[in-house]
Amino acid sequence: MNMSKKWNIDMVRNIGISAHIDSGKTTTSERILFYGGRIHAIHEVRGKDGVGATMDSMDLEREKGITIQSAATQVHWKDYTINLIDTPGHVDFTVEVERSLRVLDGAVLLLCGVAGVQSQSITVDRQMKRYGVPRLAFVNKLDRQGANPYRVADALVEKLRLNAVMIQIPVGLEDQHRGNVDLVDMKAYINEGESGETVKVTDIPPDLVETAQKYRQIMIGKLADIDPTIEEKFLMEEEPTNDEIRAAIRKGTISLKLVPVLCGSAYKNKGVQRLMDAVTYYLPSPAEKKEHALDLNKGEEKFELFPDPKKPTVALAFKLAETPFGQLTYMRVYQGQLAKGAFITNQTNKKAVKIPRLVRMHSDKMEDIDTAYAGDIVALFGIDCASGDTFCSEDINASMQSMHVPDAVISLAVAPKDKTAANNFSKALQKFRKEDPTFRVHRDEESNETIISGMGELHLEIYVERMKREFNCEVIVGQPQVAYRETISQAADYDYTHKKQTGGSGQYAKIVGKIQPLAPQEDGSVFKFSNEVVGGRIPKEFIPAVEEGFKEQTVKGPLIGFPIVGVEVVLEDGAYHDVDSSYMAFKIAGMAALREVYAAAKPTVLEPIMKLETVVPDEYQGSAVGQINQRRGTIVGTTAFDGNCVIEAEVPLTEMFGYSTDLRSATKGKGEFSMEFAKYLPVPRNIQEELAKKYQAKRAAEQK
Repeated sequence: MNMSKKWNIDMVRNIGISAHIDSGKTTTSERILFYGGRIHAIHEVRGKDGVGATMDSMDLEREKGITIQSAATQVHWKDYTINLIDTPGHVDFTVEVERSLRVLDGAVLLLCGVAGVQSQSITVDRQMKRYGVPRLAFVNKLDRQGANPYRVADALVEKLRLNAVMIQIPVGLEDQHRGNVDLVDMKAYINEGESGETVKVTDIPPDLVETAQKYRQIMIGKLADIDPTIEEKFLMEEEPTNDEIRAAIRKGTISLKLVPVLCGSAYKNKGVQRLMDAVTYYLPSPAEKKEHALDLNKGEEKFELFPDPKKPTVALAFKLAETPFGQLTYMRVYQGQLAKGAFITNQTNKKAVKIPRLVRMHSDKMEDIDTAYAGDIVALFGIDCASGDTFCSEDINASMQSMHVPDAVISLAVAPKDKTAANNFSKALQKFRKEDPTFRVHRDEESNETIISGMGELHLEIYVERMKREFNCEVIVGQPQVAYRETISQAADYDYTHKKQTGGSGQYAKIVGKIQPLAPQEDGSVFKFSNEVVGGRIPKEFIPAVEEGFKEQTVKGPLIGFPIVGVEVVLEDGAYHDVDSSYMAFKIAGMAALREVYAAAKPTVLEPIMKLETVVPDEYQGSAVGQINQRRGTIVGTTAFDGNCVIEAEVPLTEMFGYSTDLRSATKGKGEFSMEFAKYLPVPRNIQEELAKKYQAKRAAEQK
């Protein structure tokens, strides 16, 4: 494309294709690239030529069914520019899903013509609804035996409660499938040629005229409900014009009141061009989708962004990819423009960076460009950032998403199976940390293990799997560890003297005071130190030493070896020695005082409680509730919708291991759940005693 052509935001579409695994996502993307002039020959996912689809280049993707390598590929269709963005399907990566859906303006929900609405179609649909993404439905695989698009359209209404309306009907099904009839202009579009590249427009085959008229009436009836112009003509029994119908479908789609249903067979090269037309006709341009940013100067107050190249720049880095030339950062420009050589500020660390190289991606190839405007999706080289960072020009201080990253709730000890893979192991951890702010890595000093922490069992499982495949590094995984905390439940007094008399100067420090439970603090701090010493009983310079001693001791509690939270230490009195007192002596006194008095303050163990949302078909409600109760869960509420039941509960994380397997077997694979951290609560007495016993036994074993 010649960039000298005026940038016109109305002619741009940023879309994604989402679907249940094996509905033909990659095949459809491949056709879109082909007809959009991006690739010159079509390769199948499991084709005989062994080339594999353009959009598929990693094994992990072939199994997951969508490519990570091509986060955004641009194709041109007629006068339009379509950016095709891939969307991850998994809810455990909320961060990923959120970012991908955030940069989409519209989506194509792909369905299999035989299987129809499957369990993952439901998940994908729920995410699109949550983020308000307008969509078209494309019923694929109409060449297969048993394909029935009418039935699939009904299922969209029944199972997903979408106002789905067919705007096309197929010409022939199974091995007779040749193309489709457009119910707007009442013409038949038949694909011809080796790869279906010729679309022949003809009159509707005589045997289909009646069906076409019936479905056109249904379509106009549905449009009359949402568009006054059509309603008027419908009541007067006049025929609306094609333009009026298109305008009404577009309005209904963008306002999320309507889902147009198209049909075809990507594998047999039928109907994809009409799908691309529909994307340009009915899905919103970047200018039509409202976007907000948070003003960091005004306490994260929301303000609207406008896709105007003259306004201050706001762009979001939504995906990172490693390439032979370094890190490639995919960015969506929301406002203003990005120009090669210009300076932009990374809002996470406030560093200003110069844009060294700007490229536009076409599947796995790229072309250099000089400027990108609001509404566009491009990639940058040579910028070091994490995914989810917002970049702005110097005259604005805004962020696209709140900077809050939830605390990790589960940890695993991991180690490379083979010592030779240690290098790849650390490379992998580095990369994952950058990609995903909810994934953390640290070293446990005592056991000398590498610990990874994240948002859930599956979250960590996927990363372990990726290490194996992308970095060729087999990993040994320890038992999952839940992030417990310790706290105290009542006040206790301490009076501690630390003295050591050996040849030369000794050590002396005496401290007196109390420790008490700390009420929740607004800033979220979990330790507070108050100094109430008067009359110089302890010299000023030693006070911070006492605080440091206590604080250091809270890193690992004596009860089960987890951090102590919610403690206020009050220092009331003490004594010192002119010669023998030192900073170190007071620090040691603080550490020892906490150890000594801790048991008297009735320590308790806190465990992370998760907010669990389980969705099961109505008939399984009983067994799903039973499972949650067995896991010490408290049910907060249940709501029923569309033959499904949503159970909201609070469950201790410790009890959630293996839940996915149990839920699947209890609901024949139809149940789904998502969970996120809610709060910390005390564990039952018997569990606390068990944990303390285990910890003491471990300590005893280490000291031998």
